[in-house]
Amino acid sequence: MRNRRESASTGGSAGGTTLISSGTTVKGDITFTGQLDVEGSVVGSIQADTKDAVLRVVAGGKVSGEIKVPHATINGNVEGDIHTSERLELAEKAVIDGDVYYNLIEMSVGAKVNGGLRHTSSVADDLAAKREARVADTVPVS
Repeated sequence: MRNRRESASTGGSAGGTTLISSGTTVKGDITFTGQLDVEGSVVGSIQADTKDAVLRVVAGGKVSGEIKVPHATINGNVEGDIHTSERLELAEKAVIDGDVYYNLIEMSVGAKVNGGLRHTSSVADDLAAKREARVADTVPVS
């Protein structure tokens, strides 16, 4: 059930799977395609090269650095900001110490975010620009 639900929630990703296993620490920035599973520890930023790339930080996994990926499922610890352009799933054991920038988000009971949540999408940005333009048009000039 675990594999079926996780693959259904993030969609499939083309390419291979890279595993950072439990007990392993990687120091440095990571750029990947396909799927990256973090069961151990990463000290550095994580970035995806493709729009279908998926990052999974499982329970017990830890990332200390900024994350910029299209799809992510977090059930471990992240110390740094998370930027997802498509979908972010925060599972029940997720602990985020940083700001979260997302397009779509699913947050389970028990997940913790010690930072801000900011919705980002081209539609939201367009609406904000239109709102600001309307305010500027209605403000009288002295």
